[in-house]
Amino acid sequence: MTTGDGEFELTMDELRVVARYVVESAQEILPVFEEGVPGDPRPRAAVAAAWEFVNGARRTKLQRTAALDAHRAAKEAPTETARLAARAAGDAAAAAYLHPIAKATQVGHILRGAACAARVAELCAGDDPDVGDKVLEQARQRASPVLIDVLHRYPLAPTGKSRVAHLMSNLDTSLRASRDV
Repeated sequence: MTTGDGEFELTMDELRVVARYVVESAQEILPVFEEGVPGDPRPRAAVAAAWEFVNGARRTKLQRTAALDAHRAAKEAPTETARLAARAAGDAAAAAYLHPIAKATQVGHILRGAACAARVAELCAGDDPDVGDKVLEQARQRASPVLIDVLHRYPLAPTGKSRVAHLMSNLDTSLRASRDV
């Protein structure tokens, strides 16, 4: 439902579906961060904050703070895989506060975690794009009709030059096409 000025409504149940989708990807690659940066609890705290919200807790300052902390951990991480894993964790906690504004940048908050997981898998497999495609296919299969409906309220994912942006765009296209079938 559109409320004007490109805004629409998102229910708490819909936000929980989105957060679940993002945190599932983040949790899969969290060990990559923890292996690369032992002793930094920030991404794990963000994943835990996301799960609290997904499991019915109110969204609070906890999710916002944990998201920012995980994104700081991403900036400080020494490797690309650790950066991507921490970023996905931050996105998972931040998903509780997805903005109901029809802007392409918001799609990143829905799909970047899965794209980061795909890129981490590629890098861990010697930069094999087929491995990334398999992870994206798994992410596509995990997407519920509610998630796809929410995604359709936003414009297409922004295009970018990075591999993560490319993966995110591919996932966006395939998810939108799955509803149209």
